[in-house]
Amino acid sequence: MTESSRRAVSSGVVYQIYPRSFRDTSGDGVGDLPGIAAGVAHLERLGVDGVWLSPIHPSPMADFGYDVADYTDVDPLFGTLADLDRLVAELGERDISLLLDWVPNHTSDRHAWFEASRSSRDDPRRDWYVWRDPAPDGGPPNNWTRHFADEPAWTFDEHTGQYYLHLFLPQQPDLNWANEGVRDAMVGVLRFWLERGVAGFRADVVHLIGKDAALADDPPERIGVPRAGFHDEEITHTYLGQIRDVLDEYEATMVGEVNLPDAARVVRYVGDDRLPMAFYFGLLYAPWERDTWRDVLAYAYTHFDGADAWPVWALGNHDTPRQVTRYGSLARARAAAVVLLTLRGTPFLYAGEELGLADAEVPEDRVVDPGGRDGCRAPIPWDASPTRGWPTADPWLPWPPDTDDHNVAAQEADPDSTLHLYRRLIAARRDSSALALGWFELLDGTADVLSYRRWLDGDERHVHVNFSDEPRDIAAPAGTVVVSTERHREGAPFTGHLGTTEALVVRPTP
Repeated sequence: MTESSRRAVSSGVVYQIYPRSFRDTSGDGVGDLPGIAAGVAHLERLGVDGVWLSPIHPSPMADFGYDVADYTDVDPLFGTLADLDRLVAELGERDISLLLDWVPNHTSDRHAWFEASRSSRDDPRRDWYVWRDPAPDGGPPNNWTRHFADEPAWTFDEHTGQYYLHLFLPQQPDLNWANEGVRDAMVGVLRFWLERGVAGFRADVVHLIGKDAALADDPPERIGVPRAGFHDEEITHTYLGQIRDVLDEYEATMVGEVNLPDAARVVRYVGDDRLPMAFYFGLLYAPWERDTWRDVLAYAYTHFDGADAWPVWALGNHDTPRQVTRYGSLARARAAAVVLLTLRGTPFLYAGEELGLADAEVPEDRVVDPGGRDGCRAPIPWDASPTRGWPTADPWLPWPPDTDDHNVAAQEADPDSTLHLYRRLIAARRDSSALALGWFELLDGTADVLSYRRWLDGDERHVHVNFSDEPRDIAAPAGTVVVSTERHREGAPFTGHLGTTEALVVRPTP
């Protein structure tokens, strides 16, 4: 990866693909790498600069790939290493970089490392995982709770008489990053993929890798609360320094999933000797309220700009209900897209949001995810045919609703569609140094209207978002509408009027 492509990822737009759901070519109802390659033209027309793939490694799929059994191969469900190499090449021909999902905190319990570790207390890899003796009463070593269920984060191993730690499923034992062998092995994983031309990584719950050796009980107010939302150990930053050395050697990038609610804590994970970038999820969890969004942005930029750090924004992903479902209407989801693609920082766009998809309704007998996240992972419809452009009409999850209108072909044919709105927004971001790299400032606004300006080197854009379900008129500088959720307004003068739930980008009159 070149330095220019690393800059392109940070200043551009990254598109997240959940491989199982993007496009199938084999006929088994599960998306695959050749299916992603078949959709590359869609990504090029959309205008994205990078693609992040959720895990494609060999896995028993207890957590759908986030339980990795081999970090340096591709699960046959998705294809082969050769398929991945071809995808890297095809994306590269279109100046699109590829980021892989890297899961550093835990492996599958079927990974060869863990199988060796649990085979004997004397095995050389015993200390590659977190093993502890039972508490005096024979129970778990501490009171930590795992994700996906109100259960201990420990499982007892009868064979060796100790418990092993798993902050997620029992099938996902935590690695012991205090062990030098683990750190060296994981650095070797990064090198393996970087040598194959991958541009970088999204690092799954990377803030969890450092753990205090005492493994002390959580205080009473946190009993029963999974640790990903508050775990924050200083030793993690030492480990990130070793990771950063490898990234810099290859001029690669990494986006950390640091799932902490406070921007002041997230920003500590970003720096020259730490992560190049980190997600901040303040907006992802915010209700559709103007004051809440304004407060989140003000607080986030106070800390990220104050630390000279670059934030990463997302309004959707494979863990969260889609925007149409979450906000309650397509109009709100379209307005949210204007915000996402005009903020200072790198926007990550979840596949299918550009089609205005809502969550699928998944019958109880088809629920497969341990965290109940199936609805947002429903397959992408490519056309309105009975199979929606897939080889089968019955893929691994049910289709999302309204696929006659919300599919790639139908949206392509409609210039007023959500797909074309995303294309116009991404093009506007690319054509404006202010939107791509400029500074951010909140503007005074009328109630229900979020307003801010972006500027850099004489280029300036204003953004106005009406959070109300009624029209609003605001006192704002005059200019020309560059992009609007109401396409007919584009190119016209802006006089301060905003339609119902309208969002627009304005080039102010000099």
